[in-house]
Amino acid sequence: MADTTQSPSPLGARLARIDKAWLAFALILLAVAILDTPQFIPTIEFASGALLHTAPFILFAVFAIGYLKATGAENVLAKAFEGRETRMIVFAALLGGLSPFCSCEVIPFIAALLAVGAPLSAVMAFWLASPLMDPAMFAITSGTLGFEFAVAKAVAAIGLGMLGGFGTMLLKSTPVFANPLREKPQAGGCCGVKKPFSNKPVWKFWTDSDRRDTFRTASLENGLFLLKWLALAYVLEALMIHYVPAEMIANVLGGEGFKPILLGALVGAPAYLNGYAAVPLVAGLLDQGMANGAAMSFVIAGGVSCIPAAIAVWALVKPRVFFAYIGYAMLGAMIAGMAWQAIA
Repeated sequence: MADTTQSPSPLGARLARIDKAWLAFALILLAVAILDTPQFIPTIEFASGALLHTAPFILFAVFAIGYLKATGAENVLAKAFEGRETRMIVFAALLGGLSPFCSCEVIPFIAALLAVGAPLSAVMAFWLASPLMDPAMFAITSGTLGFEFAVAKAVAAIGLGMLGGFGTMLLKSTPVFANPLREKPQAGGCCGVKKPFSNKPVWKFWTDSDRRDTFRTASLENGLFLLKWLALAYVLEALMIHYVPAEMIANVLGGEGFKPILLGALVGAPAYLNGYAAVPLVAGLLDQGMANGAAMSFVIAGGVSCIPAAIAVWALVKPRVFFAYIGYAMLGAMIAGMAWQAIA
């Protein structure tokens, strides 16, 4: 009897292993080379120059993440979820912005917190702040958009976390937040991380061979991760500056008032590629005439509602809680946008 089982072709298997960001990067450059050959070299020069300018910040971010992973410093986040609920909310918002978790790592971490009885208000505070700022994000943002913007975004992340946390605490008796968890929440992640709270931090990690391996692995993986997304983003920024009329950006997202801030939040939610890739894109939009407040609302709304961050919430809670999470994100983004517009 003939075997009708179809195995993937070698070509299909190789294509499936190609990273989509690198593939997009190559295809975009190929399209520029074919369709607008004179623009190919300027695009390469712009992207490589931007990468060189950001390189010190990338290296700092890579080694900072490697150190946090190798020492097990993530485990100190457990202390944010002990004590009074108001204290938990404040510390969860503060530490959420400092945590080195990627979006997929948040899923098992939050699942463990909910399993041990951490209140949803504190979890919401951590959820909202965590995707917006971390050591790597702060370094990249400082190098591209300026130290003041990075500080303002960090403050906005903490403020958004507290907005969601205290809002959830006040509304916890309402139908929206009653019985919030799915019956069988998905606690698995894509990063293969260890369970949180397993060990106390070991600050001198180099004395342990396993921790040295963790440092090397985390540094390499995050270095490649940042490189691919920033390379793609800088190429897109170069093309946007060249092909998109500045007048169009200025007309839609420029000017004073509430309208560009609202549009920045509404555009940021679906258009966000990746937290790191968004930074140079926002820089390009600002150069084209985007309002300062719209830039802040764009990065806040987009960071919280981007697919990886949203999946972490959707996997664990019921849809009504998920939509409350998105509602907090949009409200916080507009508040942050108006505040930054007034300051900047």
